[in-house]
Amino acid sequence: MLELLSDFAPISLEQMSCVKLMNRTDTKFVANMAKLCQLLEMAQNDYYVQEIDGSRNLEYDTTYFDTMQFDMYNQHQWNHTNRQKIRFRTYCISGLQFMEVKTKNNHGRTKKKRIEVTDMNLCEQEKCDFLGKYLRYGVETLQPALNNHFSRITLVNKAKTERLTIDSTLRFHNLVSGVDRDMGDLVIIELKRDGLVYSPVLEMLRQLRIHPHGFSKYCMGSALTNSELRINRFKRKLIEINKIVTKQ
Repeated sequence: MLELLSDFAPISLEQMSCVKLMNRTDTKFVANMAKLCQLLEMAQNDYYVQEIDGSRNLEYDTTYFDTMQFDMYNQHQWNHTNRQKIRFRTYCISGLQFMEVKTKNNHGRTKKKRIEVTDMNLCEQEKCDFLGKYLRYGVETLQPALNNHFSRITLVNKAKTERLTIDSTLRFHNLVSGVDRDMGDLVIIELKRDGLVYSPVLEMLRQLRIHPHGFSKYCMGSALTNSELRINRFKRKLIEINKIVTKQ
């Protein structure tokens, strides 16, 4: 895969500053490593690859918080369209960490608010003020729920109107149950764009028979590692994910 990535023209963080997409529509796809390699071959002429300090496949570490009753997980489980997530994301190559609140509205659009932090202590005033402004749940109700670690490739189309993130080597550690889960060859592809602008990769995905497939890292990771949670709505997705991973 690294050899395939070396054939892409690079784009820096500074050059990507106009592709922030903080108010966007997201479409997710699930594939395996074999399909990913085919996709990278097809995409070389239409996309740049993000490069930071010579690296094109960057490590991320994320910790999700939820309420003691797992309200944010359950909002997704019950298919509520107006829902939120809170996470701390660390960019391993730089050590930068951000606290982020993601809100998905009933029109399918995702808005993300974030501030840079140095730790996950929710009692600090700056964090409390931020959460009081953007999160519907009280700080005192929150607990660390799930950690995940993965590698991410970021592609940007030549018109700079969209980003495609490709996550692999995904591993979960449940901070409530203590259970770990390695997702093996699973690949999560997410197309992020403002509105419905033209996307070169959609036809490539269609040709490879990689179809839209919802995958919330927090919800799927929690469902796989905490047997106390209800998984009714997620059962079919979990079965489909297993089929994708085992199909070469």
